[in-house]
Amino acid sequence: MNFDVVIIGGGPGGYSCALRASRLGLKVAIIEKEDIGGTCLNKGCIPTKSLLHIAKTKHTIDNSEMFGIGSNVNSIDFNKIIDRTKNVVAGLNKGVSGLMKQNNIVVIKGEAKFLSKNKLIVDNKEEITAKNVVIATGALPRMLPEIDQSLMEKGLIWTSKEAMFATKCPQKLLIIGSGAIGIEFASFYNAMGSDVTVLEIQDRILINEDEDISKFAQRAMEKKGIKFALGTASCGISEKNELICVEFSNGNREDFEICIVAIGVVPNTRNLNLDEIGVKTEQNGAITVDKYMRTSVGEIYAIGDVTAPPFLAHKASREGVICAEKMADLENIQVLNYNAIPGCVYSSPQIGSIGQTEMKANENQIDIKVGISHFKSNGKAQAIGDSEGFVKVIFEANTGEIIGVHMIGPEVTELISVFSLAIASELTEKEIISTIFPHPTMSETLQDAVMMAFD
Repeated sequence: MNFDVVIIGGGPGGYSCALRASRLGLKVAIIEKEDIGGTCLNKGCIPTKSLLHIAKTKHTIDNSEMFGIGSNVNSIDFNKIIDRTKNVVAGLNKGVSGLMKQNNIVVIKGEAKFLSKNKLIVDNKEEITAKNVVIATGALPRMLPEIDQSLMEKGLIWTSKEAMFATKCPQKLLIIGSGAIGIEFASFYNAMGSDVTVLEIQDRILINEDEDISKFAQRAMEKKGIKFALGTASCGISEKNELICVEFSNGNREDFEICIVAIGVVPNTRNLNLDEIGVKTEQNGAITVDKYMRTSVGEIYAIGDVTAPPFLAHKASREGVICAEKMADLENIQVLNYNAIPGCVYSSPQIGSIGQTEMKANENQIDIKVGISHFKSNGKAQAIGDSEGFVKVIFEANTGEIIGVHMIGPEVTELISVFSLAIASELTEKEIISTIFPHPTMSETLQDAVMMAFD
């Protein structure tokens, strides 16, 4: 059991690293204690997107009369919804497992910890040696200290995992946290008929998004019946007649059937013995790495959610490729530009963003030009009956460099890739304005926003 590369964790970062390393001729193993594909595939990105597509389908049916089609949803089989989600996950899991076999990557089931910088032990039994080790153990849901563990055991408190594979749709639901995870679940359960309240300690939702985006998103979701308690914290959470009784910091008290805690994640470095081998970590537990994803111990690398944010699968995948290429001693490795990582929220309406917000650009004293184009002016958006939202672009005024792009509306999680490519290619407003966008498409809104920025 001697390898060139051993990767602890089989999520998107881990298996992307394994594939690249194997194709570069290295002998590779992955140690995974659960299912290959990690949180993203099995209990994160993929299953939630399945749920949200079902919610979108229901919304389309409920509003089909606008297209001259009389119909509505008479019943919802929640078990079938979850079964479909599980089938999607199982199919993709099988596909990733097949890739591992095709590329001669050894997958070892179990939990690993370091004995030394080049030696691991799995489930306290099997010892494995490696020239290089990659830590890709991801992150764990952050939990509120005031929550009693017994409430989770009784199924009254959910993390994202329980919310994803629920056996029932709660009639009255509280979601603590208004980041991407909280807002996506708010969209899904609202569409399924739950009475949803979102509790947020900040003064606006989606605090990492551009302020115009978060304000628009809140108004759009309030129209759908989602309630928000902003600038408010939970002071006490207890059980009352098989319900969750929550005391808010504003003095209010309310009962809910279920409470979902979605206040972020923490790096999963527990039980790895990092201190014993000298791997440096930040105060929050995140592993410190350089631009090639090397830790303070040269033969050990770390990628994905176990390092610094943003906590995104596509960021982890790219980091996995970078460290694989470094371990294979490739030259001219393209390191990651952390300012050019797109982020997506698959709520209703969808949100896509990349780069700096307008507030951050102003804080950095950058001379900017801003352009906004609304989907209500777009022919394709009007034709499909989904014209809610806008595209906002931010340029450096003198050079035409793209500083940031922020979108909310139909399929913007797909459209944001246009600006990912533009930033990676160092395009300016001139190239975008002179590009021919097909008509009628919603992508025309991107060009319109750029033209608005430059009059």
